[in-house]
Amino acid sequence: MSTFETIIYEKKDGIAYITLNRPQALNAVNIKMRDELYEVLTALDDDPEVKVGIIKGAGERGFSAGADITEFGTTPSQNIARQIRWERDLWGQFLGVSKPLIAAIHGFALGAGVEMSMCCDIRIASEDARFGLPEVGIGMVPTAGGSQTMPRLVLPGMCAAAILTGEIINAAEALRIGLIHRVVPRDNLLPASESLARVIMSRSQTAVRYTKQAINRGLDLSLAEGLEMENRLFSIVLQTDDAKDGIKAYRQGSKPKFAKF
Repeated sequence: MSTFETIIYEKKDGIAYITLNRPQALNAVNIKMRDELYEVLTALDDDPEVKVGIIKGAGERGFSAGADITEFGTTPSQNIARQIRWERDLWGQFLGVSKPLIAAIHGFALGAGVEMSMCCDIRIASEDARFGLPEVGIGMVPTAGGSQTMPRLVLPGMCAAAILTGEIINAAEALRIGLIHRVVPRDNLLPASESLARVIMSRSQTAVRYTKQAINRGLDLSLAEGLEMENRLFSIVLQTDDAKDGIKAYRQGSKPKFAKF
């Protein structure tokens, strides 16, 4: 386990666990946490032992209450603040991780908290989870990409009300509009996330990475361009040992060598 001030980083059986660890502040994202998350995401992506990452929040009250507003206006100048954000593009770092990321969400996921989860590939929530982008209520706009990531995730036309009103929605509504993928009892949140991680790890990791790349890159392409990109990636993956082994195993009715979980 690595030592950080605001997060806990652990690895076990191919899964990396990132725990937001400021429970006294409802895991609000301060500058220190931004820096440590940026560092640990780089380490996670570069670590050959890690296949999937699970991000969760410490404490009973929630995943994250969002940005730490006590730090607003405390930087020496707006120019310096912008330079720090540019050099440490945390949300871009989340989106750039080549390995699947699962957000295990309980309690409150507000502002930058829900925005962080939307930068993950899969979102599993406990029944007590509450989601919201409350920035308009304090005279601001979403600051961590929420106005861009939410429209790419939820049912068409469903995000404007959530963003413009800043109202908090429960887990059932979040599931209905497509913000999250699954709702489970609170005590099953981590086991359900780990079970899904193991399913992903039982697949070809080469195929998983290329498939994630196809999904994320395709969002910025036309359908025709996306299909062409998918075909290129398919041609690349088809030449790999995993694909050859998987096809052979399928024909023989056996288990591929890469399916170790």
